[in-house]
Amino acid sequence: MSKKLFFSLFLIVSSVASLQAQRHELGIRFGTSNLVGDIGKTSYLLQSPNTDNIQDFGLPAYAGITYRMNFNPYQTLRFDLGYSHIQFDDRDAKEEYRRNRKLFGTNNILEASAIFEYYFFPVNNEQKGMLSPYIFAGAGAMMFDVTQAQLKHDFRRDVNGVAQSPVNELDYVTSVEYSSGKKVNAYIPFGAGLKYKFNHNWAISGELMFRPTFTDQLDYSDIKEKDISSSYNADILAPSTTTSLLQTGVYFAVSKEREAELLKNRQVGDKNVKDWVNSVTVGITYSFGRPPCYCE
Repeated sequence: MSKKLFFSLFLIVSSVASLQAQRHELGIRFGTSNLVGDIGKTSYLLQSPNTDNIQDFGLPAYAGITYRMNFNPYQTLRFDLGYSHIQFDDRDAKEEYRRNRKLFGTNNILEASAIFEYYFFPVNNEQKGMLSPYIFAGAGAMMFDVTQAQLKHDFRRDVNGVAQSPVNELDYVTSVEYSSGKKVNAYIPFGAGLKYKFNHNWAISGELMFRPTFTDQLDYSDIKEKDISSSYNADILAPSTTTSLLQTGVYFAVSKEREAELLKNRQVGDKNVKDWVNSVTVGITYSFGRPPCYCE
């Protein structure tokens, strides 16, 4: 066996041994999540839920699972998988212009994140009980619902439903059909919490988490150009082609203008200000694994 291969195997075995020597935690977390966006309330935490129509709105909630790897009594690396149901309703907002606008909706968010935690006291040591505040920050990705639109461009028709040739570039009809799609975007979780270890293996914690995102679509207030598609009726074809007349020349140019008009009319608020999703949660975790050898 060559020296390089032996050294590589030694590094791998050492890494595995180091990993096994860490103290691990596995647990669950529950709480409430709320949106701060262009529609609905603007308070960052503990928005009172809309309970007038729970069947349609549901309740703003968070549920997830947590795994921690404790490097030492003060520092941990944490991985979260979570689900948030958020609701937003202009009718409950403080701002009068939002209440008059009366837009509302809900969204479902699946998220995954990696977070570094720092504890002010050695709560992750091998003692039976300990209380410590902590701060954290990390990076994550979320999958959520977005609005998509299809513009259907069609000829005007007579009483028998027969397509009529346009008399000018504007002489055709466009209808819009909306649907729901999925999109993935990044966010930056950070916040603070309080952890209480009440047993050698069990601990509970409560925390406030803020998630600034890189999207303005969680409240459907913005439709991106790539979320719009167009279809063209082919009852009348361009001369000597198999292409709809509406996909050629000035007719096609008008269809693009109508797409741009839809994008403009569907924009609510400031698209340069991104959405936040924030949570207040309580969790319980169980510690297992071999205690690490901390060096003082």
